[in-house]
Amino acid sequence: MTAALRRLWRSVGFRLAFYYGLLVAITMLAALAIVYMQTVGVLQQRMVRQVAASMQQLMVRYDARGADGVAGEIANALSDGRNSDNEIYLLTDREGRKLAGNLDQMPSQAPDAGDGVHRRVVRTGQTVIAYLVMRPLPDGGLLVVGHDLRDQESIESLVASASAAAGIVAVLLLIGGTFVFRQELERSVGAVRRTAARIAEGELQERVEPSGEEDEFALLEHDINAMLDRIQSLMDGVRHVSNTIAHNLRTPLTRVLVRLRAVEAGLDAGDPQREAVSTAIRELEELAVVFEKLLQIAEVEAGARRQQFAPVALHVIADDVAELYEAVAELRGIVLLREPADMAGALGDRDLLAGAAANLLDNALKYAGTGATVRIGTHTVDGRAQLFVQDDGPGIPQAEHERIGVRFHRLDRSVPGHGLGLASVLAVVALHGGRLDFADAKPGLRACIDLPMADG
Repeated sequence: MTAALRRLWRSVGFRLAFYYGLLVAITMLAALAIVYMQTVGVLQQRMVRQVAASMQQLMVRYDARGADGVAGEIANALSDGRNSDNEIYLLTDREGRKLAGNLDQMPSQAPDAGDGVHRRVVRTGQTVIAYLVMRPLPDGGLLVVGHDLRDQESIESLVASASAAAGIVAVLLLIGGTFVFRQELERSVGAVRRTAARIAEGELQERVEPSGEEDEFALLEHDINAMLDRIQSLMDGVRHVSNTIAHNLRTPLTRVLVRLRAVEAGLDAGDPQREAVSTAIRELEELAVVFEKLLQIAEVEAGARRQQFAPVALHVIADDVAELYEAVAELRGIVLLREPADMAGALGDRDLLAGAAANLLDNALKYAGTGATVRIGTHTVDGRAQLFVQDDGPGIPQAEHERIGVRFHRLDRSVPGHGLGLASVLAVVALHGGRLDFADAKPGLRACIDLPMADG
């Protein structure tokens, strides 16, 4: 769960949506808090004014008619039906005896001044919280005017509940809005990402499908498509030049070889020119091989063979390649083992994969050295099909690993070759959506073709 949340948080779209939603939620909650405070404040101020007005009115009546007049006024106020449920009155004499009012007993901790206080009182047999203003009278009595806070507390609770509900809705909107925003962003960016992935796999003709909108992402899609058009144009130009050179040179090269072979056939065995002609023929034949390999790599990188993909048994390919090179290994004094021989299937072009496996095995036999052991194996690991070639020869220095597969780069110039074998293997593996991994076998080198398994 934690890993999933970390992956989700790494999403730029999720973070932007979360921050935006959080800002909206904080704004809503702040607005609700202000509404709550203003509502409660208005209620309290109105209550304070009402109590103060009642107290002033009763004090005026006391000045005019004394305690009897105040008692009569209190009786009228409690019987007139206006706010009678919330009004609190108490009039006592100097001995503390109740003269009028609806309080059952004297409030505790009565202050000398007339400031309003909140007290727990007993009113008509019920204990309630009330706001009270208490004034001592000149005759030694006490006048208490107050307001029952139960209704106000109910209103405050209602406002608080409404604010809490609105806050919960705001949080739910935040969560839902975050995911909706992320999905919308992913929809807009996803088309670009999918196209980029297909481009990386060699499908240079792919383009971002226009969304039909007129927003920033539409402009981005247009710019990316224009960039891809330019890249494909440049790549097509490079391929055209290389293919043209290879084709145009291969034809005259073939003619030269034919003529040299005719000249060689017409020379006597002891003629000194025969050796020179034979050497020229061998050099031109190697040059022809280089052209063939370059054309093959160009064809593979262009992705033209992808449409011929079908389920391929890598273990069968490994069997055939091992059998093909068995005599070569024996001639060089190398032990060739076919292990492990687990079944492994992938989707691809059998001829290309067989050529890649042969290139890896040929390199291992060239560089392992006499007395070495070379293994060619197949197995499946974590749902992926692997074909590997491993030897216990001198291996490759770690510094050279980054240059493996660079065209025309050879580690040992004394070993015959053109430096194109691993380049072609890399091109084939990339065409199949796999990877070519090299690891130090200690001793020796392990080269592994890792491919997605065929469905079913």
